[in-house]
Amino acid sequence: MGLFGEQLQHHNLWHLHRRSVAGGVAVGLFAGLIPGSNPVQFFFAALFAIVFKVNLPVAVATTLYSNPFTIVPIYIVAYAIGEFVMGNGTGNMPQTELHLMDKNISEWIPALIDWVMSLGKPLLVGILLLALLLSVTGYFAVRGVWRFYTIYEWRKRAKRRSDV
Repeated sequence: MGLFGEQLQHHNLWHLHRRSVAGGVAVGLFAGLIPGSNPVQFFFAALFAIVFKVNLPVAVATTLYSNPFTIVPIYIVAYAIGEFVMGNGTGNMPQTELHLMDKNISEWIPALIDWVMSLGKPLLVGILLLALLLSVTGYFAVRGVWRFYTIYEWRKRAKRRSDV
């Protein structure tokens, strides 16, 4: 905290307005695909939020979309994107033996890491491109939804005033 003491005082890090929230979602979507567990993703989301001066709690909370239940499908999509961009093949993942049922739960993490490492460069390229795509899409989606909601509320308020 002492390292970022002064930077943590910036108002965009804590206030909820359309730019800081949209930026926080974008940062969180990007950081959520950084390989590692949640503490690593939380750290990078907070770091990026401080650097880009976007909402820090939103950025950290948004990283939770990648979790043990969603990470395998996300990595499959990332691999397909990487294969497509690199032009290496059909986008199908190579057949890799991944038997988790006969292993102890403490052996799952090393087995998953070995499996991910066997996928190589297409996966890394795909993760980066997917992270960028999710960030840009999330940013503009939040901005658009926020704008539509604001217009809706303005019209509702105007109608209420005209009925009086």
